Amino acid sequence: MDQLPVLLGVGGVVLLASVLAVRVSIRLGLPSLLLYLAIGVLLGEAGFGIRFDNPDLTQSLGLAALVMILAEGGLTTRWSAVKPALGAGIALSTVAVVVSIAVTGAALHWLLGLDWRLALLWGAVLASTDAAAVFSVLRTAGIGKRLTGALELESGINDAPAYIAVVVLAEGTTVDWTLPLLAVYELTAGLVIGLGFGRLGGMALRRAALPATGLYPLATIAVCVVAYSSGQLLHASGLLATYVAALVLGNSRLPHRSDTLSFAEGLGWLAQIGLFVLLGLFASPGRLLDAIVPGLVAAAVVLLLARPISVVLAMLPFRLPWREQAFLSWAGLRGAVPIVLAMIPLSEGLPGAQRLVDAVFVLVIVLTLLQGATLGPLARKLGLARKSEAHEIEVDSAPLDELGAELLQVRIQPGSKMHGVYLSELRLPIGATVSLVVRDGTGFTPQKTSRLQELDQLLVVTTSDVRDAAERRLRAVDRAGRLARWKGESGR
Repeated sequence: MDQLPVLLGVGGVVLLASVLAVRVSIRLGLPSLLLYLAIGVLLGEAGFGIRFDNPDLTQSLGLAALVMILAEGGLTTRWSAVKPALGAGIALSTVAVVVSIAVTGAALHWLLGLDWRLALLWGAVLASTDAAAVFSVLRTAGIGKRLTGALELESGINDAPAYIAVVVLAEGTTVDWTLPLLAVYELTAGLVIGLGFGRLGGMALRRAALPATGLYPLATIAVCVVAYSSGQLLHASGLLATYVAALVLGNSRLPHRSDTLSFAEGLGWLAQIGLFVLLGLFASPGRLLDAIVPGLVAAAVVLLLARPISVVLAMLPFRLPWREQAFLSWAGLRGAVPIVLAMIPLSEGLPGAQRLVDAVFVLVIVLTLLQGATLGPLARKLGLARKSEAHEIEVDSAPLDELGAELLQVRIQPGSKMHGVYLSELRLPIGATVSLVVRDGTGFTPQKTSRLQELDQLLVVTTSDVRDAAERRLRAVDRAGRLARWKGESGR
C-alpha cells in the first residue's frame, strides 16, 4: 500500500514525459514511438534499474493495447475514404501476408541458417504492418485516398492472419489440408462477429438516452472490447472483430460522435505510450547489441524483398501504376505489432525465440527511422503527394428524444469547399435548419444571405427522419461546393 503513491507518481511522470515527447518528436523529425521506447529503456535495467522480464505479462498487456489501438483506428476511419480501396486492402491483408511469410522465411532460412519452422515464424512475426504507425503517419502525409485507404485497411486487418500464423507456428500445430479451412473460419467468424457487435451496438447507443455525455464514449469502447473477447472465446479472430466493430460504429449515427472520437483518440495514444514504454522496459540493451546483425538482415529482407514481391502479387488483379505499387511497398510500416507477436513464441518457450524478439526490436527501430523519414519525400518524388486539401467535415450529433429531433454540430475545416457558400445555397432538406453560427467566438443567428467561412461552427437542428439526408448534403457541399449536385457529389 505504501508503494502505491510512488507507482502512481512514476506513472504520471512517464505519461507526461511521453506526451511532451510527441512535440519533441515533431521538432526533431523522429517518430514518437522511438522516444517512448527510449523512455522504457531508460527506466529499465540499463537505466534506473527496474527489471522487467515477464514475456507472458508483456504479451497480454501488448494485446490489450493493440485492441485499443485497433478500436481507435476503426472508429476514426471514414468508410467513404476506404470503400474505393476495399479490394486492394483485403488483398494486402491476406495474399500479401502469405507471400511475405513465405519469402521472408525462405530468405532467412538461407541467410541466417534458421530451421524452416523458426524461419517461417520470423516471417509471420514480420508480416504484419503496424496500425498505430500507419494511422498516425498516413493521415498527415497528404497521400491520395485510395492509397491511404488501402494501407489503413491493411494495417487494421492484417494483424489477424499474422496472429493466426504465429500461433500455429509457435505451438507446432500440424500443417495439413484443414489448416487453411481453420484460418478461413477464424477470419470469417471474426468478420461476422465484428459486424454484429458494430450494428447492434450502434442501434443500442442511439436508443439508450444515457444520462451523461461521457458515458457514450465508454459504452462505445466497451462494445469493441466485448467484440474482441467474444471472437477469442468462439475461436475466431478477436482482432478482426475489434476493428470491424469499431469501423461499423465509427460510421454509424453515434450520439455525441465527436466526443467519442476524441476519447478514442486519447485512449489510442495512451495505449501506444503504455505499449512502447513497456516494450522498452522489457528490452535488454546488452542483448540488442548481439541482435544487430540478424535484425539488419531481417530488415533488409522485409523492406527490399518480401514487401515488394508481396505487394506486386497481391495487386495483380487491380493493375495499379508502378508508382503506387512502389509507394505501397515502401509504406509497410512496422511498429509494436511485430514485437508483441514475437512474445508469443517466447511465452511458449520455443528455442531461439529470445533472439527473434531482440532482432525484431532492432528491425523496428531501423525501419521506423528509415521509412518514417523518407515516406513523405518518396510520395512527392513519385508525384503521389497532394496539395493541402480539406479534412473530412466533422459532424457531431446529440439526440432530442422528446422532440424526435437531433442536433448536428458542424465544423468547417480549412480548405473546405463550404467556405464562401451562402446559407441559402446549402439547400438542406425540409425539416433541417441552421439555427446558430459561431465565428471567432461570437454566435449569431444566420440569415439566408449569411456567407459561411472557414473555421465556422454550425448548429443544425433536424428531425430524425431527415437527419441522414441533411448530413449527406453537408458533406456534399463540403467536398464539391454549392454545385455539388451538378458535379455528381452525393455526400455518401
